[in-house]
Amino acid sequence: MDIGQILVQLRTERGLYQKELAAALNVSVGTISNYEKNVHAPDLDTLCKIADYFGVTTDYLLRRTRYRFNPETLNRPLVRDYTISDIINTTLELSPRDVSSMIDFLDLLKRRSMSESPDR
Repeated sequence: MDIGQILVQLRTERGLYQKELAAALNVSVGTISNYEKNVHAPDLDTLCKIADYFGVTTDYLLRRTRYRFNPETLNRPLVRDYTISDIINTTLELSPRDVSSMIDFLDLLKRRSMSESPDR
């Protein structure tokens, strides 16, 4: 997926018309159309505005990562003194065997949570 397709996806997920996005970014509708058709690419300032507007990273817009959420999400506390970033960094320090065990444990927790759900 290229930046134009990503922009179309983000815009349609929000139910926005090109005109609304153009107004939010202070550019013309033609500019948004050109971005979406990959005729032109946004400059760095506009790229940052797009990322901020949609709450994604510039790396996501540039296809450097599949992680699309705002970087501030990484600093959100989960429990006690652990943020999402702390969990990621700790996971990266584990051996492959321990990572595999952690994934097995997470799968177990998900299954348990689903079976305890009152909706089921």
